[in-house]
Amino acid sequence: MTEYWDNRYRDRPAPDRPSAFVAGDLAPLLGPPGRALDVAGGAGRHAIWLADRGWDVTLVDASGRALEVARERAKNAGVSITPVQADLTVDDLPGGTWDLVLLTHYLQRDLFPLIAERLADGGLFAFSIATVRNLERRERPPLPFLLDEGEAPSLVEGLEIVFYEEGWSVEDRHEARLVARKVAREQRS
Repeated sequence: MTEYWDNRYRDRPAPDRPSAFVAGDLAPLLGPPGRALDVAGGAGRHAIWLADRGWDVTLVDASGRALEVARERAKNAGVSITPVQADLTVDDLPGGTWDLVLLTHYLQRDLFPLIAERLADGGLFAFSIATVRNLERRERPPLPFLLDEGEAPSLVEGLEIVFYEEGWSVEDRHEARLVARKVAREQRS
């Protein structure tokens, strides 16, 4: 699988601007910068956007080629990111606690509980993932990588949902877009 993604990042340019979800819906929900983890963040468009806003960002992706592009883009933007190559189907998420975990266009359901555990109190988990309805207009991603309509809230059990919508994005994808917060321990009782 890593070879597939390396070839994809070699063969076509990766987006370099943040998605409408990140720059639009997520941006006003962000608190002061802290530690951020960009999961399966590819060539770093979101990691660099966050770093430019003062976040200490770790970018994890399976593709070494994508991470090379991200390093170069970060250098050109004058920001610092920490790239980590890991195939999350077999490797662990980077350790520590995170004030923000961002996941866009990647679905691996067994990561969701681990991400929730790794959030700092008050931390945000934000994701944007295509739903099955996306197949009405696009062949990709295939069915195993799509959420069922209405499934997204069930994936963040124990977290407080602060933003959620499903629909066609300006990028013409039918997505579930969700931001959830880990409630501080003292507020849970």
